[in-house]
Amino acid sequence: MARKRKGNKVDGWLVIDKPYDMGSTKVVGKCRYLTKAQKVGHAGTLDPLATGVLPIAFGEATKTIPFIMDAKKIYRFTVTWGEERTTDDKEGDVVESSDVRPSEEEIINAIPEFLGVIKQRPPVFSAIKIDGKRAYDLARAGENVEMKEREVEVYDLQLIEPATEYATFEMECSKGTYVRSVGRDLARKLGTLGYISMLRRTKVGLFDESDAISLEKLEELVHSAPLEEWILNVVTVLGDILALAVTEDQAAFLKNGGFIPLGELPTSNRIGDLYKAMQGDKIIALCELDEAFLKPVRVFNL
Repeated sequence: MARKRKGNKVDGWLVIDKPYDMGSTKVVGKCRYLTKAQKVGHAGTLDPLATGVLPIAFGEATKTIPFIMDAKKIYRFTVTWGEERTTDDKEGDVVESSDVRPSEEEIINAIPEFLGVIKQRPPVFSAIKIDGKRAYDLARAGENVEMKEREVEVYDLQLIEPATEYATFEMECSKGTYVRSVGRDLARKLGTLGYISMLRRTKVGLFDESDAISLEKLEELVHSAPLEEWILNVVTVLGDILALAVTEDQAAFLKNGGFIPLGELPTSNRIGDLYKAMQGDKIIALCELDEAFLKPVRVFNL
């Protein structure tokens, strides 16, 4: 029996400019196929009809995905006025129409109500699980899906381009915010109906459009340059976590689950903080510091 290939040892981050009409999972599959990487994951799902920044984690970088999932995100999106659709985007069936078209002044005056901590009801066609099943699967099966309101935070919402039939916005928001819900609810607030006709994510945490490459560019790179030349360091998403330099012996100790006594560390370290134990530019472990020890909570095999 033939032995299964293990794949390439690839560790780090890559930002893909997700193409239109392609799901995030398929993008991950394409990245795995092109790089032959052992392990690949993504940080923050994008709808198939959305484009833009999709951070891809390879190997040991998958252990840092939670740190970018909580990061702020920026979206650019267009709301087309006059129709509400089942999916709250242009792929859905029209369920209701309106002849009302809001003015630029009306839109600007309505925006403050969508800033700060707000409650929103996610779209029925979403990946949220209800009793263990995806909401969109239940909706497609014709079941009556009741979505519960949830709190999200919108840090900024700007009107970028007003027009008679549509308006384009830019929004900075917390994780879990549904742009489709914002577009739908804003239209209702303005006395009309609306759906998202264009959606692009321009930033996730530290990653923005300038960092992103297309899948076509990725295919070129894997045939022309070593992987390590264009893969970003695993610690890229850990910029807010304090770094702590450790010796070679301490690094080996941490990797084996050992605790380093507080007395062997610089006195300026703060108890209760999370640290990234580093040897040069290589992360050894994420550690917690208590009253007596530096304890590894996530070890990296780099």
